[in-house]
Amino acid sequence: MALISSKGMYGLSAMYELSKHEMGTKFTASEISASTNIPSGYLEQLLGKLKKAGFVESIRGAGGGYKLALEPKNIKLYDIILALEGHIRVVDDCNSDILNLFFNDIKSDIGDSLALSLQDLGKYQNRYNNTLHYDI
Repeated sequence: MALISSKGMYGLSAMYELSKHEMGTKFTASEISASTNIPSGYLEQLLGKLKKAGFVESIRGAGGGYKLALEPKNIKLYDIILALEGHIRVVDDCNSDILNLFFNDIKSDIGDSLALSLQDLGKYQNRYNNTLHYDI
């Protein structure tokens, strides 16, 4: 079982894309899809869930699109995953008390990592920019 499915990964990617721009900037689903390589039909479903959770707003009509409903510093990665996936489970209870303790520690570590905000992801962008990339 994957820890975070494509739903969660695509949702994080779309939210990060929106967070990279000035607050209030609107993007159509097709623009977000093109910049993140998320299939547009799937993205529309994810944006609907993110809207219901209060993370994005949609504006209808000409000049419409999607924008963040909250400042990126106020949106935690864990909350995005929770809205899209439900609770994160590493494993169900197993038959070993020792392994249960171990997996509970892993869940705690994952929770700590996902406590980052969308704004905090900027440090990873900087790290990425400072590494060598090879495109063929």
